[in-house]
Amino acid sequence: MATQTPNPPLPLRQNAGVDTPRQRNNDSVTPAQTPEPTPPPAGDLTLKAEAKNLHFHYGKYQALKGVSLPIYKNRITALIGPSGCGKSTFLRCFNRMHDLYPNSRYQGDIRLYPDDINLVGPGIDPIAVRMRISMVFQKPNPFPKSIYENVAFSLRLRGGASRSTIDAEVEKALRGAALWDECKDRLHEPANKLSGGQQQRLCIARSLASHPEIILFDEPTSALDPKATRRIEELATDLKSRMTIIIVTHNMQQAARMSDYTAFMYLGELVEFGPTPRVFQTPAKQLTDEYISGRFG
Repeated sequence: MATQTPNPPLPLRQNAGVDTPRQRNNDSVTPAQTPEPTPPPAGDLTLKAEAKNLHFHYGKYQALKGVSLPIYKNRITALIGPSGCGKSTFLRCFNRMHDLYPNSRYQGDIRLYPDDINLVGPGIDPIAVRMRISMVFQKPNPFPKSIYENVAFSLRLRGGASRSTIDAEVEKALRGAALWDECKDRLHEPANKLSGGQQQRLCIARSLASHPEIILFDEPTSALDPKATRRIEELATDLKSRMTIIIVTHNMQQAARMSDYTAFMYLGELVEFGPTPRVFQTPAKQLTDEYISGRFG
């Protein structure tokens, strides 16, 4: 198969100076705290994205309180913490999923590098953001289409690709998700005929087809058996050589196995962030130690 050149990143700007409804009232949000400084890049580390004093509200409820967190390029960052601590809320800010619901609003920044654009700022096109930052959800959610059309969806949405190009990109994405050999003879069968683990890898292939810079995983293995879970973990570890990954997980062993960096969140705040071995073996905060050791959560 010939190597395909990825499409250039879509511009994120909408009409300059036009705010979306979820951004107009940001100035009314009072920061709850001054966040602790996060570690600067070191060695060969490069920032891919960075949350800076990020606040988020669902109506009157404040779900995130001044979160500042670096996301390093070609690394896996795990978000851990008890249910309701803001992990998934934080994750979904990166690709503007909250814009699909009324009365949600952001304050602060999520900078995407090297563009240095605020993903939650005014004039940013959420659709363009989602083409560059893909998401895989807790439960497999293939579209009610064929296997082929699931993967081709983002290519058709972008437009301008020939059938031969789409064919090649579908194969490339399915190979990237370690699914090609299992479905190459059934591409036009309904996606719901695949097993649960295969459906989740299909969703990953669908994400890969848009050549994302970041993939967001929201508890991607919680509904899978151990064998399928291991395949997803191995796949994510392989993918980090090509892109940046952020994963929400309740599974402490999974976070320790997969991630390079771990962020522990509690009640909408970032408690601790650092290299995964350090966070798990010698946490700096007592609350982190109590959570990781199973004393609560």
